[in-house]
This record gives sequence, structure tokens and C-alpha cells, in this order.
Amino acid sequence: MRKAADTAQTLAGDIRAAGLKSTSQRVAVLAALQQAPHSSADAVLVSVRSTLPNISAQAVYGILSAFTEAGLARRVEPAGSPALYEARVGDNHHHLVCIRCGAIKDVDCVIGQAPCLTPDDDSGFTVLAAEVTFSGICSTCAQQAETSAR
Repeated sequence: MRKAADTAQTLAGDIRAAGLKSTSQRVAVLAALQQAPHSSADAVLVSVRSTLPNISAQAVYGILSAFTEAGLARRVEPAGSPALYEARVGDNHHHLVCIRCGAIKDVDCVIGQAPCLTPDDDSGFTVLAAEVTFSGICSTCAQQAETSAR
């Protein structure tokens, strides 16, 4: 039980460090994101309701929005999928997304730090971030297709 309390204290500190008030609802949402990266708001709601049964969907959406704005969470929007949220922020990672089952995996940038931040023509923009999504078929779906073809 002590470990859960330590984790909650750490999460509360992270929330305060981002300039937000720490509440039990915010701690629960951040814990859910750390336990299940790439979760939809609805999945976060289901997870949080296991410990806070009266939390509303509106509260979860508001917390996710505040976390995204404060840099505690990242919103990822794969084509054909609801927005997904993750707690891995502050680095230059991208995503692999399966077009069949929707599985999503993090992929570190293999070229170097923030190589995608130098567009050919920035049109006067100061580029702050770049998102790359690699779409394809995951190994599980590829194996299932191969098995079905036999």
C-alpha cells in the first residue's frame, strides 16, 4: 500500500510542477495515462472510474485538455481513430499505427534529436514540434492474414 501512496505523491508533485493544482481526479488520470499509454479519453474514464466511480466524462476530458496544455500529456490523432493520450512527453518520439487493428507503438527518432524540425520551407513559422505517424500492418495482423491466406 505504501508504494501506491508514494506513486500518488510523485504524480501529485508532477502535476504541481506543471503549474496545476493537484487533485485526486488529476492524479488518477495521470496514473491511468502512465499505466496505459495511447488511451482514448473514454478508456481513461473507464480506468479512473475503478477508483473514482463518480468522476464524470466531462471532468476527464477537461483534465486531459489541461494536461495537454501544461505539457503533462500528449494528444495523438491517428487517422480513423479517436484522439489518444499519453504521458510520454518532452522527447522526439513518433508512432507506428496498425491500419487493421489500431495498435500503436512508440518509436524513437533514429536519426538524431528533432531532425524533423527543419522543413524545406518554414513559411516564417517558428517550428516547435513535428509529429510523424508511420502507418502499416503490425506483425500480429500480418501473421493472421498469412494464416488466413493458406
